[in-house]
Amino acid sequence: MAYTRTALLMAAMTALFMALGYLLGGSTGMVLALALAGAMNLFAWWNSDQAVLRMHNAVPVTATEAPDLARMVEGLAARAGLPVPALYILDTDQPNAFATGRDPAHAAVAVTTGLMRNLSRDELAGVIAHELAHIRNRDTLIMTITATFAGAISMLANFAMFFGGDRDRPLGAIGTIAMMILAPLAAALVQMAISRTREYEADRIGAEISGQPLALASALGRIEALAQRVDMPTAERSPASAHMFIINPLHAHSHDRLFATHPNTSNRIAALRALAGQDRGPWV
Repeated sequence: MAYTRTALLMAAMTALFMALGYLLGGSTGMVLALALAGAMNLFAWWNSDQAVLRMHNAVPVTATEAPDLARMVEGLAARAGLPVPALYILDTDQPNAFATGRDPAHAAVAVTTGLMRNLSRDELAGVIAHELAHIRNRDTLIMTITATFAGAISMLANFAMFFGGDRDRPLGAIGTIAMMILAPLAAALVQMAISRTREYEADRIGAEISGQPLALASALGRIEALAQRVDMPTAERSPASAHMFIINPLHAHSHDRLFATHPNTSNRIAALRALAGQDRGPWV
């Protein structure tokens, strides 16, 4: 089922890419877009996880370099029934994390230095368990492919803005303007749908893996509060990857809030508190 969803997503994004190519360059543009989309599909399937990790300057770490973190990931992966994923660290003050990889055997979990500094051990375990839930649900390939295509669609829209498309056709100018407006909008909507439908389930399964839903709820509240004040420069430069993080890392610019890629954090906390049999009041 996960591979079927991924294939449908790749087909839909390819069709959107071809439509944008047609609006930009007519039939020739559509053919070129199809060829580019085919290459991107292959790249996204095999290498998009590494591209996203490089995008955020993620550095691989071993059990020797981060023994406590590595032991935690290994233990939680065993509880989840998963192979131990590769571990990466992002050197940024904002607390956050994401998972990537085409399947559980080729997965990676990336956490920020800010996350390790600001969360308790139980809270950190809850966050890692959440990311392992994404891996177990095979969300990571879909989320990574979406980030790759969303970035490419935005690039194509910017290309249209500078080069203007084929205005010799009757709808050339209108199509170009429509693409400039609607292409990033469509990409944002796909990102929003992909992330929103998966975060609640990853919270639930992550709480089961860690066995501490309240610790994950506390972590979400702490990350949300700090992420609103602390920049993540790599995410601001590459907003197409925002939906991959446990909490939206974008905050510095108003346009980042146009479409929320994540469910409301207070609602996620309430669901975790309900799971633990606690009151649904706000996190403090």
